[in-house]
Amino acid sequence: MSTTQPIRDREKLEQFRNYYRFKEPNRRNYLLIVTTMNTALRISDVLKLRWTDLYDFDEDRFHEHINITETKTHKKQTIAINSNIKDAVASYLKIHSPWHGDFVFKGYGPGPMSRTTAWRIVKKAAVESGMPEHISPHSLRKTFGYFAWKRGIQPAVIMSIYNHSSYAITKRYLGIDQDDKDEIYQQNEL
Repeated sequence: MSTTQPIRDREKLEQFRNYYRFKEPNRRNYLLIVTTMNTALRISDVLKLRWTDLYDFDEDRFHEHINITETKTHKKQTIAINSNIKDAVASYLKIHSPWHGDFVFKGYGPGPMSRTTAWRIVKKAAVESGMPEHISPHSLRKTFGYFAWKRGIQPAVIMSIYNHSSYAITKRYLGIDQDDKDEIYQQNEL
């Protein structure tokens, strides 16, 4: 069984992230990738987001935070809506006028998009961007933490975002490997 990996290469990440923005334009798919990468939520939680979680249609403005109870852990999370998410939502809203209570990633029926459909969207962008084979929606959650770790964000904060009980779990989850250790040794010459 293969394990999904975070996307570690910044250039490949940009190609992947922008696949549905420029190469094969699809604003919904682009929004799916941007939202998943920038919230660190599991795909099951991203898919259950409704427009009212992101946008206040009465005030014609974005909410500052997404407030969600995670499906897997049943823990409440408050996630800041950053400019990447806002830009992707604004782009989508330019051509679509969703009903306020709709799922952001609506399926063909009354419910949200399926996890299988989300997996296909991510997989296609990954393959077309020359990514390794083990990229999935869960990779985007891991990518968030990996780049936070690379920027020097305190491990305790990353652990809290993921609701992990130890740094060892977070380290394994992010795929911190020998290449990352070697890079630190090379850059930290004293």
